[in-house]
Amino acid sequence: MVTHPHLLAAVDLGSNSFRLIVGRVEETPAGSQIYQVDALREPVRLGGGLSKDKMLDRASQVRGWDVLKRFGERLRDFHPDQVRAVATSTLRVAKNAHDFLVEAEEALGFPIEVIAGREEARLIYAGAAHSVPASAGKQLVADIGGGSTEFIIGSHYTPIHMESLYIGCVNHSRQFFPAGNVDEYTMRQAELAAKREIQIISSEYKQTGWGQTIGSSGTARALAELIEANGFNDEGVTHGISRGGLERLKRALIKAET
Repeated sequence: MVTHPHLLAAVDLGSNSFRLIVGRVEETPAGSQIYQVDALREPVRLGGGLSKDKMLDRASQVRGWDVLKRFGERLRDFHPDQVRAVATSTLRVAKNAHDFLVEAEEALGFPIEVIAGREEARLIYAGAAHSVPASAGKQLVADIGGGSTEFIIGSHYTPIHMESLYIGCVNHSRQFFPAGNVDEYTMRQAELAAKREIQIISSEYKQTGWGQTIGSSGTARALAELIEANGFNDEGVTHGISRGGLERLKRALIKAET
């Protein structure tokens, strides 16, 4: 029996973390509004268990199943129409994704959809556009995930360009900083690798242009907190991430290794 008819739930199987968000639907004169009532985040690091031949190891799969069992307990009274569960970058590329998903769906109790990169970008933009004050012009949303980064230019609630690139905090860390050391050479190699990916879209995006940039991921939030806590931002910038602030944080990380 459904005991929460006015609730909706979203489950995100990301490459770094799994998330569960529950929202309450309320009718207002302006239309239906969704208010968050619960949120869970578990650092599964599924992408960290992906081998060079694109196979998920057993340990990362077990971590994922355990988290989904806990999410499933929270969603026990929900009807399938009230829940959408999606998987992203790691499960798009893992050769044994099907094997993981069979047990994952049993643990969660609901179907799990592996979405394409552009669908992930569309959902990210929709969430970001509804979470920040409306901008008069175009805005760029950048979401740095564990296995991919989505770049979306949009206006108000409408995306104009959507791309998903294979740059992520988990796969980049594993490739360039496996021991956790950040030195000048490896940082430069990591930057060049990211630039090669971004070059694919840079011309079109620059031509379209944007006036505001939004970082929508946990990685962006962590960077902003580090930059603000250390006073690295450019003069006059008190919140968020400035170009100079990011450069100063990078130099501080490299200096800490010398």
